[in-house]
Amino acid sequence: MAGERDGPEVGPKLVGTQLSLGFVNTVDWRTSAHPVESLGGYPDLVAWGAKAGAISEDQARELLAEAERRPDEATAALARAIALREALYRVFVAPTDLAHGAADVATLNAELRGALARLRLAPGEASGRFAWELAGGDDLGSVLGPVALSAAELLTSDGLARIRTCEGEGCGWLFLDTSRNRSRRWCSMDSCGNRAKAKRHYERTKRGGV
Repeated sequence: MAGERDGPEVGPKLVGTQLSLGFVNTVDWRTSAHPVESLGGYPDLVAWGAKAGAISEDQARELLAEAERRPDEATAALARAIALREALYRVFVAPTDLAHGAADVATLNAELRGALARLRLAPGEASGRFAWELAGGDDLGSVLGPVALSAAELLTSDGLARIRTCEGEGCGWLFLDTSRNRSRRWCSMDSCGNRAKAKRHYERTKRGGV
């Protein structure tokens, strides 16, 4: 988990805080003139959930089969996902904007209520202890439960103060700055970082610099 806590931790631990940031980043080039949507259809949402570990491969297959039988509900679930994603983006970027954030927090709380209703205790297979898990259900938006729990964990942790927006031109991805001096600037040095370095080099060369 990102962030250190001064007191005892409370609430279920099911997912990492990075899951919610990864969900927000399902828009590429968010701050550019031409953002690219990764969740173009319900199957994209399910595929992301399976790849990110929010749901299992078996759950993904079951959701896709249900979506075939209930296409209108699948469309509605995708709309819920987009609404949650955009609400989380705004809250993460400006958590103190209470005037505009109330509706976004309400969107998150609505998904949290559904997730918490599906929480149950189950024996750990190897640990010998009980653990929290999300029970299955017929909600085609069930992939959003782990995302909502992840976001709640991040928003109530010291990690909230470490959320950064990538400085890459047009990128807009969010990340947790876990560097010691909080100086990280890019979502990835291999992508936006290298592009920025190449651009600076080009500009110095154009000006006749070294």
